[in-house]
Amino acid sequence: MSAFALPLTVVGSINADITAVTDRLPGPGETVGGGTLSRSPGGKGANQAAAAARLGAVTRMVGAVGTDPTGREMTAALREAGVDVSAIAEVDAETGTALITVDARGENTIAVCEGANAHVSAAGLSFDETDTVLTQLEIPLEVISDLARAVRGWFVINAAPAIPLPAEVVDRADLIIVNESEYAALPQLAAARRVAVTYGAQGSALLENGEQIAFAPAEALTPVSTVGAGDAFCAALTIALRSGIPAADALRVANTVGAIAVASPDARPPFPPLEHLIATLDGDPSTTRERTSS
Repeated sequence: MSAFALPLTVVGSINADITAVTDRLPGPGETVGGGTLSRSPGGKGANQAAAAARLGAVTRMVGAVGTDPTGREMTAALREAGVDVSAIAEVDAETGTALITVDARGENTIAVCEGANAHVSAAGLSFDETDTVLTQLEIPLEVISDLARAVRGWFVINAAPAIPLPAEVVDRADLIIVNESEYAALPQLAAARRVAVTYGAQGSALLENGEQIAFAPAEALTPVSTVGAGDAFCAALTIALRSGIPAADALRVANTVGAIAVASPDARPPFPPLEHLIATLDGDPSTTRERTSS
């Protein structure tokens, strides 16, 4: 069993991604031709769950899909990635859908139709001190508040899309993960206990109580698509920090996982086990690993 096979529950969105790849992103009111179309599994929650399972965590997905064929397809894709799908509900709504445009530089725009994701619930979930729970903001905010009260172990929020969080949720979170623009849009995070901020090609940083304690540069590469890269980063950083990997090394390995995702057109590319990626860092930090509990 992997040294990083911690129990992880992801509570979040499940979408079908419909992606158009064009030379450039259309402006307001503009039509851009010459695109190619694809359809694939997506959703921040589902992407993070799939990445976590492939990285070695024992991963359970809590979410909702419709009773339509798309819902069954999205659930099957998670099962194939090694995710426990027994807590995915089927509800009387269309499965969530994301309409994505990606340009030649890998930049994207995304419009999300929440569908069944509006019906995600934390009711009936139970957790103990060994559990790690990762969630995002593509599900109802009241679910995030319910989790903040129910989770007894490590509680991680990917605050995307950027929506103001109740103070008690920020206070409860062991880790909040955002990109640079989301951090700027949520000034309340300056006082959060622990925040990871991604800066794209510039790297990522970890802050504690508003003070930077670690930074890791990004890997130089030519991006193919940034869709799913942030989700892969979130999964890797959560597992690494929860496993006691030192902050700078955790950021470095999460950057590596994000870079693998950016270099792929797939929002859910295959990843090597996290222990293999950790071992490639200068000086294997696994010998000094201590379980994070606060």
